[in-house]
Order: sequence, then C-alpha cells, then structure tokens
Amino acid sequence: MTIKKCLSALAAAVFLASASGCKSVGEANLFFRDESNSEDSVQPLVTSPPLSTDAVESFPDYPISYPEIEQQDTGDIYEAENASLTDGVSIAADRDSFSGYGYVSGFSDGGAAEFSVIAPSNQHYDLTFCIASSKEVKCSVSLNGEIISGFTTTADDKFTLITLPGVFLVKGESDISVSAVGDICLDYLKISNNTSLSDISYDADGELSNENAAESAKKLMSFLTENYGEYIITGQYVSDESNSELDLIYRTTGKYPVIRFAALDNCGGSFDANYPAVDAAAEWHRNGGITGLMWHWESPGNQPSVYAAETDFDLSKAVTDIDIANMTQEEIRGLYGEGKLSGECYGLILDIDEMSGLLLSLKNKGIPVLWRPLHEGSGDWYWWGASGTSAYKWLWELVYTRMTEYFGLDNLIWIWNGQSADSLVDKDTFDIASVDIYTADGQQFGSRYEQFAALQKLVGSDKLIAISESCSVPDIDAAFRDKAVWSFFGLWYGEYLEADDGTYSDIYMTKDSFIRAYNSSGALTLDEYTAMNED
Repeated sequence: MTIKKCLSALAAAVFLASASGCKSVGEANLFFRDESNSEDSVQPLVTSPPLSTDAVESFPDYPISYPEIEQQDTGDIYEAENASLTDGVSIAADRDSFSGYGYVSGFSDGGAAEFSVIAPSNQHYDLTFCIASSKEVKCSVSLNGEIISGFTTTADDKFTLITLPGVFLVKGESDISVSAVGDICLDYLKISNNTSLSDISYDADGELSNENAAESAKKLMSFLTENYGEYIITGQYVSDESNSELDLIYRTTGKYPVIRFAALDNCGGSFDANYPAVDAAAEWHRNGGITGLMWHWESPGNQPSVYAAETDFDLSKAVTDIDIANMTQEEIRGLYGEGKLSGECYGLILDIDEMSGLLLSLKNKGIPVLWRPLHEGSGDWYWWGASGTSAYKWLWELVYTRMTEYFGLDNLIWIWNGQSADSLVDKDTFDIASVDIYTADGQQFGSRYEQFAALQKLVGSDKLIAISESCSVPDIDAAFRDKAVWSFFGLWYGEYLEADDGTYSDIYMTKDSFIRAYNSSGALTLDEYTAMNED
C-alpha cells in the first residue's frame, strides 16, 4: 500500500470512529466538512527560493467519496412541450417529423426549457437532445441550476440528435434545462445509461518518445505512469521566481503542489531574462518537486509577439522540404544566404537554438522537465497555429528533432497540447497529451470527463492524459467517479488563484473546495511525493 493510500485509510477510519483554475477560452457540488484544528500546524518541506516557513493550519485527509453507482438500462423520453418554458419559448407544430404533439421554439432571447427527469439509479447517463436549427447556435445545459456543459447545433434545419455523454445523475428527480442564444426548435430530451466511460483506461505504456532519454526522464515518466489513475498530481503556474503562488497554496491548504510550472519567453527577441526562471526551476527540483516549462514564443522578425494578430510573421513562409533539423547554424546560414531558406525559417532556427541552450543547463544538472512547446496549436490566436495545421505539424517536428537529436536534450518529457485531430502530430514525437480548460462564467469545472475521454480516444490509451492549463482545480471526487483521473493539472496564476490583495481568490473555486481538493486522498501533493520517492 502506498503512503497516500495509508493516509487515506487512516482518515477514513478516523471519520468512521467520529461519526457520532494570459488566457484562452475553452470549453458534483460536494459537501465540505471542516474538521480542521487550528492548534495543528505543518511546516513547509521546501524552504527556497524563498518559500514560506510560517506555520499554517492543517486539514484532514479527505477520502474519495461519491454515491454508489448502479447500472440500469433506461431510455426515457421527455417531450419538450411538457417542459417548463421561460418567457418567449412556446409550443409549435409547424415542422415535420417531430415526436409527441409538438416542439418548442422562440429561444432567440436566451430562453430555456427545463425538464424534470427521474433517474432510476445513481449512474452516468447520456443526455440526447433532438434539435433543429437553420444555423449553428450555441446551447448551454444546466443540471439542477448549475451549468454543466454546452454544444453547438447543426445548421441543416432538420431535427438532429445531439448527445452529451456520461452525465452523472443521482437516483430520483433532477432538473435539466437547455438554453440557447439563437432560435432553435427543441423536440425532446432522452436519457439513457452511458456505456462509453467504460472505454477509458489508465494503461499508458510509459515509453518515452526519445529512445535515448536520460535515466532521470525515464524515472519520472515511470512514476507518472505507475500512478496514473491512482492520483491526480497537483501543479501550479508561477508568475515569477518569487514563488508567491506556491506560498499562497501552502498558506491556504497546508500543502505545496508537486509540479511547479513556469513559462519561458523571448521578449523582444531576447532570451537573457530567462536565466532566473531556469535557476528557479532547478531549485524546485533540488527541493524534491517536479519542474514543468512551456515556451511563450514571440515570433521572429520586426513585430515579435505570440499573438497572430500582433505580428506579421507568417509560419507558412518558413516551411521547407530541406531537412535542416540536424544541420549546423553555419550550414543553415549558408542555405539562407543562397536564398534556399526564407528569413522566417532562419529566424525560427535561431530561436530554437537559443531556447535549447537554456534547456541544456537543466540537462547538464540531470533535471527532467515536463516540456510543453507550441501550446494550443489548434487555435489561430497564436502565430504557430494561425497558418494551418500542416505548418504547425512541420514546426513541431522541427522543434522536436532539433532539440532531441541535434542538441541531445534527453531530459525532456514532451507534452503535445494541439487539442484537435487536425493538429495531431506524429505520436512518436510526444509523451503526454494535454488540454487547456477554461470554463465559461458560472460553469462548474467538475471532472471535465468529456475532454478526458475525447483526448484519450484521439491519441490512444498508451499516452498519459493531463490538464496542462486550467482556471480551476478539478473536482477530485467527481474525477474518480467519472473515470477522468488526469495525470496532473496546472492551475494558471493571477485571478484563477490570487486576489488583488494577495489572498486566495474564490472567483473560480470556493476556498473550502480548494482546501478539500488539495487534501483529497486522490490528489498528490509535494510532501507525499517526496515521501514516496524516499521509499
């Protein structure tokens, strides 16, 4: 039994005995029982650079908890004309091929229809809406007053089935509502028992894409793989080398995250400002944690920016058929001088080589790195995604090959964050697949099982699946309930964690829920990680 499971069992026994979240937009409420004792305190395991040494309040270890699941077949249909309708939404019967005695329309002002459904058991259900629309319309789905998901209709003007898979319903009555920001015709809601979640597995093979990977990288990857499905490893982005975000988490929860994520950049074309960030990453490793880095890559040229709208850099002009990944800079400069390579291509090489030089310092110290370049590659907001998926894949291959082969960066564990089938790169060039999740205002973060299942289906069960950026910490209980036990998460900094006065911000997650997440038996924190590595 692992240390974490021992602690969980002890917490469960105690309970029984006393029973008396810069960024992009992406697409279970649990009772919190405060059992804290203000006289207890814990001391930080990490004291530099410069982390808090103050005693803080400690909290109990919360066992994973969710209602017992009982699979039952069902296929109940609830007609929209029998639902509760808001002002503006009304019953109609002008179309063909509807069920019942009508359907409802008039959603153009954000109207809603609420169904009162009866779930025969505690289990995951597929919610299928029969909807017709003449254009693509964004719809939002709420469960008992909380937004849980959304979808976009088709535009063929025919009744079409749209399914939200794997929504967990408690036995008995629940209210499910659908609202829209454009006119739709809603015919009915069908609830049926879900079977797709059974396809999720945690059988990643743990093989690194770089066959010459360093032992330190292999060891870290083995740890991630062995504990995949057992825990969600905690992670936090920092804004600078002060580690104020990590201190805030410690002061709030009594725990430090395992992974310290940070962004490297090349502001104004210079890489020099990254040396303190690289040193801080190395220091976190020396103190027992895992270091994760991403590249906030400002484009080469006269208008450097990460954002496509702010630069004139065109990645498509850099693409070449010449195999330059293992050439020396002198050879590449010669091709550029001969006009065989564009200035855009030459500029990319110079940047890749500069970044590789920074990462070499971590390699030389034997420090493995969770490495995430070219993030959110399926979007057009960053320049590396704005020229289409073909150019993106070419750049990924160039970065991977040059860093791995030419510079011999064998300490990198590669995270692909392309987020779409079209931008999927060669599976032999990444180790972990991840998604960035920023929920809409008012939407519960939950487990995000939809993204987990979709990403695993895309890349295969042999790859680890993780949340590389988020606006909130996943609901740990819901994640285990929904079979969406992410390898790790990385909460972004700023308002997602910290208020203007330096205290915990509850904009995206209540303080009690944050404390419970960090003290859950399903979440791995720094003290537990270091103890496991001492075994």
